[in-house]
Amino acid sequence: MTLADVERVSEIRVRGWQRAYRGLMPRSYLDALSVAEDAANRRAGFGQGGADVVNLVAERAGTVVGWAALGACRDSEVRTAEAELYALYVAVEHIGTGVGRVLLDAAARRAEALGHPVMRLWVLRDNVPARRFYERAGLPADGAETSFEVAGVAVPEVRHGGRLPLRSPSPTA
Repeated sequence: MTLADVERVSEIRVRGWQRAYRGLMPRSYLDALSVAEDAANRRAGFGQGGADVVNLVAERAGTVVGWAALGACRDSEVRTAEAELYALYVAVEHIGTGVGRVLLDAAARRAEALGHPVMRLWVLRDNVPARRFYERAGLPADGAETSFEVAGVAVPEVRHGGRLPLRSPSPTA
């Protein structure tokens, strides 16, 4: 990912939240999300994660169609050898085309190359399509749960994870 990709990444992220989290978070919160604000925040922090944060983009015909970010696992105050997939979003019009799996595989390969034996991620508990996607990729729920608050509403998350390398998708996946 380059600085030039920030605007498109923010568009993909905000539209992704608005689509995937409808009914899982307050609608007023989702409707108020701003691509411009997200992009401004992302530009201000660009490159500040250092070597600990890896941002990847997927492109088709020169246009960014997906984004993933990963780094050291943030589950506790103590850093572990595990990687965490912080984000994976695909442009709405490209969902179901394989872009997500390509990004996930690239993130897993990068995590493994950085010496991480395991990759974990947090996903909204009720985001069934995303949870199925990760489970098919070899990243099942591991029993850990938490929640965060959005506009006064608790939003539950579950942790998924697995050993690297990820298994190849089945022909029916």
